Amino acid sequence: MAQKYRIYINDNTLFIADTVPRQIDKIQQLDTEDFDFQTFYRNLKLSKQKNYVLISKKPQELFQAIKKKLTIIKAAGGLVENANGEFLFIFRNKKWDLPKGKVEKEEKIKTAAVREVEEECGVKIERRDDRLCKTYHVYELGNKLILKRTSWYKMWVKGAPKLIPQKDEGITSAVWVNPLGIQGKIKNTYPLILDVLKAENLV
Repeated sequence: MAQKYRIYINDNTLFIADTVPRQIDKIQQLDTEDFDFQTFYRNLKLSKQKNYVLISKKPQELFQAIKKKLTIIKAAGGLVENANGEFLFIFRNKKWDLPKGKVEKEEKIKTAAVREVEEECGVKIERRDDRLCKTYHVYELGNKLILKRTSWYKMWVKGAPKLIPQKDEGITSAVWVNPLGIQGKIKNTYPLILDVLKAENLV
């Protein structure tokens, strides 16, 4: 079975795999031997290429080696469904997103996922399922490169409660979206959000 990891950097994707991923248009293969993530990150600003791949017989080992050179922040979030079969989306930083946030010190990841959803959208989670997937994305904070590892969980609420977006977290809107309306939202979202939706077979 093919092994594949993804690290997202803004609208770019770095795949770490044992074979070139299929169904990915215009992917650039990088030199695994001399790969340095910091150099790769800096050069991204000069490149028009969106997708990159590192090929290795042991992709998990390579992925772990890259992770060790980055500062890891744990986060958790939810894909929330209401009684009408609609899904919760938030609008933040001019993009459609799903509620998520950092895991606090000594907090369980699954507890953080529920807390963040409830805080960001003003709802009460009735039930949380097992983890759907994990996503990884990189951003700069000061002079550090941060790798945010987000654990995503499927959740449910009773009925279809009114949503109260957490404005002080930059959330300007929170809405319930039916499955047919999801296609409209993903035209303006982050690539990693597609991974979460694919895990639930919504796209």
